[in-house]
Amino acid sequence: MPDFSLRRRRLLGAAAVATTAGALASCRIRRVEDVKAGTALPLVRWRMATSWPHSLDTIFGGAETISRRLREMSDGRFLIQPFAAGELVPGLEVLEAVQNGSVECGHTASYYYLGKNPALAFGTAVPFGLTAQQQNAWLYEGGGQEAIDGLYADFGVRSFPAGNTGVQMGGWFKRRLEGLASLQGLKMRIPGLGGKVMAALGVNVQVLPGGEIFLALDRGAIDAAEWTGPYDDEKLGLNKAARYYYTPGWWEPGPTLTALVNQQAWGKLPPEYQAMFTAACHEANGLMLSRYETRNAAALKRLVKGGTQLEFYGEPILQAAREATDQILADSAADATFKKVYDQWRAFRQEVFAWNRVNEFSYARFAFGEGQEAP
Repeated sequence: MPDFSLRRRRLLGAAAVATTAGALASCRIRRVEDVKAGTALPLVRWRMATSWPHSLDTIFGGAETISRRLREMSDGRFLIQPFAAGELVPGLEVLEAVQNGSVECGHTASYYYLGKNPALAFGTAVPFGLTAQQQNAWLYEGGGQEAIDGLYADFGVRSFPAGNTGVQMGGWFKRRLEGLASLQGLKMRIPGLGGKVMAALGVNVQVLPGGEIFLALDRGAIDAAEWTGPYDDEKLGLNKAARYYYTPGWWEPGPTLTALVNQQAWGKLPPEYQAMFTAACHEANGLMLSRYETRNAAALKRLVKGGTQLEFYGEPILQAAREATDQILADSAADATFKKVYDQWRAFRQEVFAWNRVNEFSYARFAFGEGQEAP
C-alpha cells in the first residue's frame, strides 16, 4: 500500500522549502527596491570642475575614470559629471570652486595654488624630486597624504591622488638654447616651483591653462612652453608652434594630479560612497600613468618622424636649476607650515633615492644606456 504518511511529510517539507525560498527572494527584491528607492543608499549627483580641456583625453580621462567607476560601483546611485576647464570655472580656479561649494569636487593639480600655500607644491611635484612611483610611495605609505591633507584642511577641502603623468618632457622652444645666457628674458609657460626656478634663472614665467598654450606659443606671445609629454603635447599641436623639444622635465619627475572634495559635501556621503570614491581615485591614479607611459612612447616616435628635434638641457642649465631649487626650498622653509612638509618629504626622498640607486638606477644605467634603441 502507498505510504500516505510519508507522502504527506514530503509534501509538507517541499511546501516549507518553497515558502522559505519565496520569502528569501521577496527579501532580496525588497532590498533592491529599497536601495533603488534611496532608503538604503541615496541618489547623489555631483559636479566636478577640472583644469583640463576635453581634447586631452588622458588627463581629462582621470576625471572620467572616477565618474565611471562610481557609477558602476553604486549601480547608478552616485553620479559625478566632469566638466572641462572653463565650462564651470576657469581651469586654474578649481580649488576656489570646491572650497566655496559651487561644485562638490574637482580634478586639478595642487601646484596651481602656490599663491594660497607654497607647500601645496608637494602635492604635485617638486623640481628634482620624486618619480611617479616614489611619489605614490610617499603619498600612500610615507606619510605624504597626511601632510597634504593638513594643508587642504585650511580650505575645508579633502584631497585624493587621482592621476600621474610620469616623468615629463622639458618643454617646447622656438629657438635652440645656447647655455644659461639664452634663458635671460625668455617668455615661458611653466607653473609651480619649476616656474619659480626658471624665474630665478632669468625666464619671464607665465602660467596658462592647457587650452591656451598653443595659441600663445604659435602667435609669439611666449617663446617656450611645457605641458606634460609627447601624447598631450601632440594633441595640443605644440609641435606645430615650436621645433625644439627639450628633455628632461626636471621640474616634474612624477607629478600627481589631485581630486578635491568639499569637506561638507564629503561629510554628507554615506561611508559606502566615501569608500567608493577613494577606490575610484586609486584606480584613476594608476590607470593614467599606465596610459601615459604607453601613449607617450608611440607619440614621441611620430613627433621625431615629423621633424621634431630632441634636445638635452645640458649640464650647466641642470646644475644651475638644481642650485636654484635648493635655494628656493631653503628660503621657503622659513615658513613653519612649509618647513614641516618639506622636512618630512626630504627625509623620505633621501631614503628612497638611496634605495633606488641600488635597484632601479643600476638597472637603468645598463639597460637604458648608450647603444640601446632610440626613438
